[in-house]
Amino acid sequence: MKNLYLFLVLIGLTITACAQEKKKSSKQQSEFKMLQDREYLIAFLDTIWHKEQDPVRMRDTIIKKYGVESEQTKKYQKIYIQNHIINEKKIRNLLDTFGWPTKEMAGEHGNWTICNVIQHSDNKIRLKYLPMMKQAVKDKKLEARFLVRAEDRIATSRGDLQIYGGQMKYYPETKTFNVWPVYDPVNIDKRRAEIGLEPIATFLKRRFNFEWNLEEQIKRSEEFEKERSQKNK
Repeated sequence: MKNLYLFLVLIGLTITACAQEKKKSSKQQSEFKMLQDREYLIAFLDTIWHKEQDPVRMRDTIIKKYGVESEQTKKYQKIYIQNHIINEKKIRNLLDTFGWPTKEMAGEHGNWTICNVIQHSDNKIRLKYLPMMKQAVKDKKLEARFLVRAEDRIATSRGDLQIYGGQMKYYPETKTFNVWPVYDPVNIDKRRAEIGLEPIATFLKRRFNFEWNLEEQIKRSEEFEKERSQKNK
């Protein structure tokens, strides 16, 4: 009787597991079909946008009031990280399954959402999807400005000079934000203009309320390169 009971329990568990797997597979197939529908895809990406960006905006607002190291800031940073883990899985699944969506399918804001999630991931993920982003730009699916943001983020994560100046960093020693050092700061606006970006001073003031000082940034970039050269000796 005992063996019969164990056998029946195992059968029941197997049936339950199969039913759950079938349900999961059915759900995945349903989502696969829905992601091919324009209205669903746009709504899908819009939800991801808010889950990704709303905690960031709250965090940045609180930073101005309470500082980077405050408990209030840490609270929203934790929410953002938890949301991002889920968002990254969804975006990777979308790209791995369908490739980069067209502007007609995802809309400009949808593409912005995809790029933001990739940017917020680690360098391994950014590098994986960089070729896809470059091809999307060539195919007119994605604007070049989104690609260069990713390239700058990859550069800063590697410890290299950034090219277009979009990345800021918090420096604990001074408790201030500043631009991550830039390659050839004198010609940065020329590089930005070539791909349709606004001048760096305009961008930094609008995005971060930060004043661009060319002489200061030239000095910072020179010091950065000097320190890096000494480390590589």
